[in-house]
Amino acid sequence: MVRCTLDHCSSNASSRYRNSRQAVLVPLAQKFRLGSRIMTTLIAEQPLLLSLMLGVLATGLIYGWLQTGKRGFGIGGLGVLVLIPVGWLVSEYWVTDREQLRELIYETADAVESNDIERAVLVIGKRHPQLVARAKAELANYEFRQASVNQIRGINVDANAVPMRAEVELVAGIDVTSRRGQFSAKTPRRLTLQFEKQSDGQWAVVEYSQGPVIGDRDAFSSSGP
Repeated sequence: MVRCTLDHCSSNASSRYRNSRQAVLVPLAQKFRLGSRIMTTLIAEQPLLLSLMLGVLATGLIYGWLQTGKRGFGIGGLGVLVLIPVGWLVSEYWVTDREQLRELIYETADAVESNDIERAVLVIGKRHPQLVARAKAELANYEFRQASVNQIRGINVDANAVPMRAEVELVAGIDVTSRRGQFSAKTPRRLTLQFEKQSDGQWAVVEYSQGPVIGDRDAFSSSGP
């Protein structure tokens, strides 16, 4: 017969308690973070969808008030209706990381299309002079007639990284001529941008690559070292 000492049994019980608590709290924390991200997206980035959802809820509450005569439904419906303009107001001033990244992407595309190399490389972090030099050298080879953002395939923000990081994948519409006159092309290109949040709260590119929309690489592909 095996007997455990008081200290040993107490240690086992404490370990089981910690494990069981973590098994409950970790999924709850993950669900809370997911719910928080969804609400942030709705409020800051999709106020129209949020307004429609609130409108449906308010309609249901007011309908319940008309059918039952209970004042609580009517007050709740009016309260929800008040939240609709509040949501639009909040979305106007609340700029999320995803929105900051989108704005940077469109500003950079405009600079490239204008063949303004100095403005185009402002998106690159100051602590990466080699990347700035590489981008300038590549852009200097071409004259752009078009550099538009056709589609942003994904913006993945890693809020747990220190500093925060984000990866953006997009498809750009390019109409370009070689400055040496060797070729002219109008084609979509796939770009992958690695961003890092700087100490001043601004996002900056720390690596990038570009290639064909279908396939891995071609003669004009570019990627980091």
